[in-house]
Amino acid sequence: MRKILELKLKIIAKLVLKKYKPEIVGITGSVGKSSAKEAIYKVLSSSMNVRTSIKNYNNEVGLPLSILGFETAGKSLSGWLKIFIKSLKLLLVKDKDYPKVLILEMGIDRPGDMDYLLSIAPVNVGVATAVSYSHVEHFGSIDNIKKEKQKLIQAVNPQGLSIVNHDNEYTKAMKEKSRARVMTFGLSEEANLKAQDIVYNYTKDDYELAGIHFKLDNNGSIVPVTMDNVMAETVLYAALAAAAVGIYFKMNLVEIAQALKDFSLPKGRMNFLPGVKHSFIIDDTYNAAPKSAIAGLETLGKIKIDERASRWAILGDMLEIGHYTEEGHRLVGENAVKNKVDYLIAVGERARDIVRGAVDSGMDKDKAFHFDRAEEAGKFLEDRMQAGDVILVKGSQGVRMEKVVKEIMAEPQRAEELLVRQGKEWKDK
Repeated sequence: MRKILELKLKIIAKLVLKKYKPEIVGITGSVGKSSAKEAIYKVLSSSMNVRTSIKNYNNEVGLPLSILGFETAGKSLSGWLKIFIKSLKLLLVKDKDYPKVLILEMGIDRPGDMDYLLSIAPVNVGVATAVSYSHVEHFGSIDNIKKEKQKLIQAVNPQGLSIVNHDNEYTKAMKEKSRARVMTFGLSEEANLKAQDIVYNYTKDDYELAGIHFKLDNNGSIVPVTMDNVMAETVLYAALAAAAVGIYFKMNLVEIAQALKDFSLPKGRMNFLPGVKHSFIIDDTYNAAPKSAIAGLETLGKIKIDERASRWAILGDMLEIGHYTEEGHRLVGENAVKNKVDYLIAVGERARDIVRGAVDSGMDKDKAFHFDRAEEAGKFLEDRMQAGDVILVKGSQGVRMEKVVKEIMAEPQRAEELLVRQGKEWKDK
């Protein structure tokens, strides 16, 4: 039944694209896809009619649903019938409000996935955020992951634009495979589009977020950018990718900077929340891979705290990284020490190697703890955290690290509004 559903959605989505002819921005990467997607939407929607992928709809079912503009009907046959009826209406009656630009995440789990997605949605603009070890168990090596994601860049319309992260060795190499013009982005001097003179604004007296300020440099043309609601370095990459897409659509740098000013990250992606006991939480619980975990630790290490306060890292298992599992977890532990983490709590069987990596790098054994379940870690942490502490919480979806955040956040009644995986379908998992 799923295969039949996928085929019907594919056919209808292709017909809709043929009828309305929107420009398509495709986004791929092991980390940073969703943040880049939201930043691109923020920039483009300030001046044109655009649609972005719904939630994390980036697979064989989700991508055509995003094209059609509908949420999944789950197991409801009547719900799917309504979707198909409405889709046929899109084909029979011209919808004057159909978007001029579609911003689509293109996620892969296994070899061949990208070919299928590109067979539905040919891209005018391709964005490659970064390649790391996520899903490596299905590909065998990170080079194979890179080759699969690279298909997006290879498929970009020759009159379009390929946008690649210059600071990631795997995406940087993709530029040689593009038939279209290439724009690189990053923090390094060699990138076409870069962020310079970065300032992280943080008011430690009342632990309020004051955002990031940087200079956006497009081959020598420079404008200042202030992003009031974010702090993580990873956001800079999302902003740069968005700026590159904005430039393709003839926006100037001032317009792009204005659009980015009040950008906020999606739930569970480096969001800053008030915690109990006047503490501060960095909620990065949407998912995890070694690269993104290390990026979170680097942000934690940059935050200045009071002498009596502590930095906590609460880190869960990182799943689907295959033979890199032990090495990747140990590397995260080593980086916890490098980034001045005072206390480490690991959750899950694989996360024991995070503790081992930290202890082998010099962390006191008495400051590193392990729990099997997120709920246990949350209760333990709540009893020991103090005023002024800053706490990073991160882990793969299957470990449910948002339960730690819910345990220690100052306003748990707002969990459904602020945290990931709060719907009915997650309650008993």
